[in-house]
Formats: sequence, structure tokens, C-alpha cells
Amino acid sequence: MTTPPPTIAIVGRPNVGKSTLFNRLLGRRLALVSDMPGLTRDRHEGTIRLGDLEARLVDTAGLEEAPPGTIAARMTRQTERALQSADLVLFVIDARDGVTPADSAFARLVRSAARPAILVANKCEGRKGMEGVYEAFELGLGEPVAISAEHGEGVGELISEMMEALGIEASERRSREETEDQQETAVARPIRVAIVGRPNTGKSTLVNALLGEERMLTGPEPGLTRDAIEIDFNWRDQKMTLIDTAGLRRKAKITETAEKLAAADTLRSIRFAEVVILMIDAERPFEHQDLTIGDLVAEEGRALVIALNKWDLVENKQAVLRELREMAADRLAQVPGVPLVPISALAERGLDALLDAVLQSYEAWNRRVPTSELNRWLRAAIERHAPPASKGRRIKIRYIVQVSTRPPTFVAFTSQPKGLPKDYIRYLTKGIRETFNMPGTPIRFILRKGDNPYADRD
Repeated sequence: MTTPPPTIAIVGRPNVGKSTLFNRLLGRRLALVSDMPGLTRDRHEGTIRLGDLEARLVDTAGLEEAPPGTIAARMTRQTERALQSADLVLFVIDARDGVTPADSAFARLVRSAARPAILVANKCEGRKGMEGVYEAFELGLGEPVAISAEHGEGVGELISEMMEALGIEASERRSREETEDQQETAVARPIRVAIVGRPNTGKSTLVNALLGEERMLTGPEPGLTRDAIEIDFNWRDQKMTLIDTAGLRRKAKITETAEKLAAADTLRSIRFAEVVILMIDAERPFEHQDLTIGDLVAEEGRALVIALNKWDLVENKQAVLRELREMAADRLAQVPGVPLVPISALAERGLDALLDAVLQSYEAWNRRVPTSELNRWLRAAIERHAPPASKGRRIKIRYIVQVSTRPPTFVAFTSQPKGLPKDYIRYLTKGIRETFNMPGTPIRFILRKGDNPYADRD
């Protein structure tokens, strides 16, 4: 007798992105998507492939409390029936809204259904979304998977969690094929690389050197570039989108309206980039504005690479490079180990080393550490250097988990979050960076009160 395929139900309150996730997992647009709550009224179904097996995916109407007999009440009953017949439940919340009372109520419903469930924190683009991920632990559905269904971020990890929850193991042959497919997908998707810096540091010259043509207007006059220009570029079969930006001066010096608009465009380019190349004039390195831009990149959580331009004009290169690395370690302490790559954009030297550093930074920015490895590292780190006592009470750090990548973000559960000194948090962050090879990548380290990430399920 043929075993029926497992059923996966996507549930959650209205307008959290269930249909967007359904379409993303299905690989085609089958359910309508809009900001209008309650657009989905009937269950949509489709078939997806997980490893060697097919699974039935069900998109449900939003769960909401409503008077009996209303359309909303009938939609909720439909969703509850889908919940009871599911082999796996994807419970979706909107991370930007945090955990709402409705989320908490419906999480109890999911727990009472006694079905395997994965907590999906959707809309995790930006810092506001990540704050909601930390709150999601309180729902008692385990470790949340942070995703952006609209942009496809984190969906690969979600699929792996779905396969594990259903006990699906890919064959060696298929696993190898999927790995190759994933590599092809990674190659096919351009990496967004913004090139930023003070005016006249050679940003447009670098773009022209990489492209091998005079694509951007260049010259000795600062401020030639006004708009952020996006250009597709291939390097060693890796697609990139280069974003040439206007030079950023100190805010007090920006007076013209056009320059104000150009600066705003540059800041927007940083926010939507994945890797940022900070161009620095090697003859005038690490001026105040260089550090301000570097701090902004780190604050936005982007991967950072520093290009030391006009290196051909520098004498005593090895001594200068040592000095600049020490300056970077001191003045950009929030991103230890940030790559410093000497280049000459005009002479087209050092470009391969620069792009190598971009790819390595991108990989570190996307790196995920298994929870078991993290907690082994945590135990060893605490044995080497235990947390100090706070107000006469010993601080216990019981558990750590990585909740997202891009940038790598970690949540540690401790008895006294407010009592742990910043020096000790820096010690832990440094240990993660060095142990798991994340140089130059901003790392978010969050403390939460609790024994473990799983709330009481009663």
C-alpha cells in the first residue's frame, strides 16, 4: 500500500506572510499576496519536493478570533481542520510586529494540536525584524527560524528544518545533486556590493577598472557621482551587482540639495547591500569621515571590506600596512579582523585580491553555526573564564543559539542579562568570531533571561 505524502500546514494570524511563504516554497505564485489582511479565505494546496519525497503543502486562512457564523469564524474553523490533519505545522509570525496577544493565543492552539511544529519568524529584514525573533522564544514552540519569504532569505534553512522534522533523509546521490543545485543558485544570484567612501577616493575609477571600460565619469573634481548606479558584473563565474555611490562628506559640510539627495541615496545603498567596500585614500587613511562610514556599515550589519586605494603612491609599503592594520583594529573595533586590501584602481592592481576578500566576507556574513557546536564552545569559554558575579550572585549562562545570519546573530540565555558586563560580552563575541572564522563581520549578541530557549508548554 502506498504511503500518502506528508502534509505541511502553514498557519498564523492574518497578514504575517503565509501566502508569500507558500508561493516561495512552491516555486510559483499560486496564492494571492497583498498587504490587505484576510485575502486568503480558502485553503490552497500544492506539492513540493523534500529530499527524495514529495509533500503536500497547505496555505491556510489567517487565524483570528471572530463571532460565530461570520466569514472569519468559518475561515478559522477551516484552518483548525488543516491543523488537525497536518503532519507538520509551520507557525508563522510577523517579526516586525513582535509577539502579539493573537500570536500567543494561536501558539497555544498549535501546541494543543500535538503536531510537530516549526516556529517561523517572517519579515526579518532589518534590525526591527530581528527584535521580534528574540521575543518569539516565549511562544513555547522552540527555536524560531528567521526568514524573509519575500526576499528568499533563510528559506533554505527552513527547508532543512522541515526535512528533519519529517524524518526525511536525502540519499547520497540526491544530496549531492541538491548541493550542486544550491551552488548553482548561489552563483546565479548576484551579490550586491556597494562601493562607498569620502569624495574623490577613487570609487568610480574602481568600478571602471573592474568592468574594463570607462563606464563611470571620473576626474579630479570631487562629487562627480550624484546617483547610486547599479551595474551587473561577473567575476570567476560569480555574478555581482556593483553599486557606485556618491562620496559622503560630513553632514555639516553638506549644503546643496543635490548633495543631500545623493548622500541619502548612498545611505540607502548601504542598507540594501550585502558587502560594502569602503574606499580609503592610502595617503590620508582613517580620517574621521572614513571611521563614521565604517561605523555606519557595521551598524547596518553589512559585511565590510576596506580598499586602501592609491597604494602605488605609498612608500615603505609593509611598514605602512602594519600600521594601518593596527589603526583599523583600534578605530574600527566593532569589526575586528576587517580585511584591508591595498589596491590601485587607476593602475588596476590588487583587484583580484579585493574581490577574493569580498567573497570571503560574504561567506562569513552568511555563516551559520550548529547549535550543538555553539554550546560546546560556550561551555569551554565559561570554563576558561567564568562570568563575574553581579551583586554577590553568580551569573549563569545556560544556552546559546544562532537565530539568523546576514549578519550572524546569537541569543544567549542567562540568569541575569542586565548583570553581565560589556567586557564579558566582548569576550564571548570575540571567541565566536575567532572560533567560527567570522573576521570583519558584524556580530549581534543578545542576552535573554531564562534557563533555555523553550518556554513552558503547559
